[in-house]
Amino acid sequence: MKVNPDRYNDMLYRRVGVSGLKLPAVSLGLWHNFGDSSDYDNSREMVLGAFDLGITHFDLANVYGPPAGSAEKNFGRILRKDLKGYRDEIIVSTKAGHEMWSGPYGEWGSRKYLLAGLDQSLKRLKLDYVDIFYHHRPDPDTPLYETMGALADIVRSGKALYVGISKYSPEMTEEAVRILGEMGVPLLIHQTRYNMFDRQPEEGLYEVLQQEGVGAIPFSPLAQGLLTDRYLNGIPEDSRAAGASVFLKPEGITPELLSKVRSLNEMALSRGQTLAQMALAWLLLSPVVASVIIGASRLSQIEDAAQAHRNLHFTPQELQRIDELTKE
Repeated sequence: MKVNPDRYNDMLYRRVGVSGLKLPAVSLGLWHNFGDSSDYDNSREMVLGAFDLGITHFDLANVYGPPAGSAEKNFGRILRKDLKGYRDEIIVSTKAGHEMWSGPYGEWGSRKYLLAGLDQSLKRLKLDYVDIFYHHRPDPDTPLYETMGALADIVRSGKALYVGISKYSPEMTEEAVRILGEMGVPLLIHQTRYNMFDRQPEEGLYEVLQQEGVGAIPFSPLAQGLLTDRYLNGIPEDSRAAGASVFLKPEGITPELLSKVRSLNEMALSRGQTLAQMALAWLLLSPVVASVIIGASRLSQIEDAAQAHRNLHFTPQELQRIDELTKE
């Protein structure tokens, strides 16, 4: 396959914490629209199109599909058939933590589950290693020392080059950094939900990440599509809010909220950006953010998002107005 020779000139790459790894400002998440229930040709077009745009990081998890496991299988197929010669230019991340199989060992953070989960992911991907392996969610029962020990051993085994965590509290993150440090393995990255309407990482987490030299990579940066032009005139029938999204419900999209979205859209247009581009650029203002993970159902959405880094400057007045519209 012939790829765009200028792809690395068109993308911004940012260092992850104090590591040597750089990620594209925009990464592609394969949570939706890459499983067996989706059109494979469209999934393939999005992956290859993203790579042509300089997006080198593809984010997966064992439960991604649907059905679970199929996103890894399909991405592995694309990587093998179309991007085989580019493996060393691509960052593949996957995760384990949510329920993947039945019984007492099919979820959470035990050593048993994490080691088996990664082995299964590698078989589906048909890879010898992933670049980043995450614990997908904190486990309230398994000792953190056991979970971090499993992550450290995964790095030592060569099955992952780096490890990360997702959805951990500031306190648990600080402890995870300490435990991994004692084992001689740094915590690379924390994946957390963050967007203009969801500010939880500002409540201590980003301060911890900055202090510990850990990178951040927000998911749901566009609030499940709310921070795009999709909802400017109401709720489209084919939107996530009109479907089965657990995060975006029709009753939550009030006239007051839509008015705020329209005001944000007007600001974006005045900046020469789409609303999605401005929302992503706002996230990239944080020095701890290495990249933002977008989801997509078609290539044009990725093409739009990939331009977000072209205007990362915000005036104090713009930032104040964004806070007025989005902070509760």
